[in-house]
Amino acid sequence: MGKLYTYPDNFRADKIKAVAAISGYKLEVASDYVHGVTNKTPEFESKFFGKVPAFEDGSTALCNDTAIAHFVGNDQTRGGAKAHDVLCWSGFADSTLLPAIAQWVWPTLGVIAPNKQHVSEAKESLKKAFTFMNGYLATCTFLVGERITYADIAVALTLKSGYEQVFTPEWRKAYPHVNRWFLTTVNQPAVAGVIGEVKLAVKEAQFDAKKFAEVSGKANKNAAKKEAKKEAKKEAKKAEPKAAAAPAPAKEDKPADPWEGLAKPCVDMDSWKRFYSNNDEDKSVEHFWNNVITDEVKKEYSLWVGTYKYADELTQPFMASNLIGGMFQRIEKLRKHAFASCVVGGVPNDLNITGLWFWRGQTLAFPRSPDWQIDYEVYDWQKLEWDAPEVKDMVAKYWMWDEKAQFAGKPFNQAKIYK
Repeated sequence: MGKLYTYPDNFRADKIKAVAAISGYKLEVASDYVHGVTNKTPEFESKFFGKVPAFEDGSTALCNDTAIAHFVGNDQTRGGAKAHDVLCWSGFADSTLLPAIAQWVWPTLGVIAPNKQHVSEAKESLKKAFTFMNGYLATCTFLVGERITYADIAVALTLKSGYEQVFTPEWRKAYPHVNRWFLTTVNQPAVAGVIGEVKLAVKEAQFDAKKFAEVSGKANKNAAKKEAKKEAKKEAKKAEPKAAAAPAPAKEDKPADPWEGLAKPCVDMDSWKRFYSNNDEDKSVEHFWNNVITDEVKKEYSLWVGTYKYADELTQPFMASNLIGGMFQRIEKLRKHAFASCVVGGVPNDLNITGLWFWRGQTLAFPRSPDWQIDYEVYDWQKLEWDAPEVKDMVAKYWMWDEKAQFAGKPFNQAKIYK
């Protein structure tokens, strides 16, 4: 018997459970596991690198779903003499299907903010993958051999959220062999016993701002309220009869100045940003210290490091990059008085987000305006002292995107500049 650590509705853990159901392996699922707590303990970190799902049986400790499924499986689930084909399909699910599913489906589940370009790219990627699979499955029931294997389970459960959320009848129509195989796989007793009934999408699910705020823990009631107000205005506009002449709009009160009480700006932020954009990074770092930062600036401006609180939930670099880009878009009006470099560190399934921010004022900038408060609470913030010995090295590392440096313990992956 082995013990599986996971949180509810984890499709990676469901793959393992289904394999164990077929092989007859006795699998205990940790009932006391708390995501974001259990996997942060020193013991869990040292044994499983903080990764979920994780597995142990007394002599073996594993933290990769494919490796765990192989361990708890049998000759059938492993594919017998065609084990290499099973591993190939498993890799196809992770490297080709999952990134596209994440880009298209996860915004509808409130996991990440939508990006039109990414969604479009995901649809094209899945069309190519389904076309390939449809031709392959035209002459066989399962992906490897004559019985269900881990290949079928891995691919089908990776696609499950797509079939439930966005693969409409019109979209599915072009891929009858893939649909037949998918329904055959998810209705196998061992699989259905784990995931339950799969209800196919009738229409394409859309991004839900309220759900995104709830799932991500980012915000606050403002995002949902704004969305509701927009919808209410649209409906009111549709229902409102045309008037002969509209009265002149009342003058609105001038919005409060977020920077009220501070001295006049002493940094030409636009000039600094132009220099950074038009010169090599090393020259920009030198210019920053020699021409931008003065004793007066140190009194009126501050440096902050932001660290994303939920790094353990990041699986793909593009997801982390989307989170950064979404935040940048939502604080557009802060740009005049701020500059930042935010870095995605690590590799898939072992990522973090950190950022170095330079802005006007000696306190956190985000609470100064309700429009800037949507994202900042999912970061831990640390103010830096201008003259601390490590600060110049940190500025160089973030301004230059030093690929040899570590960012909160992770190697550089990609980054975005807020300018």
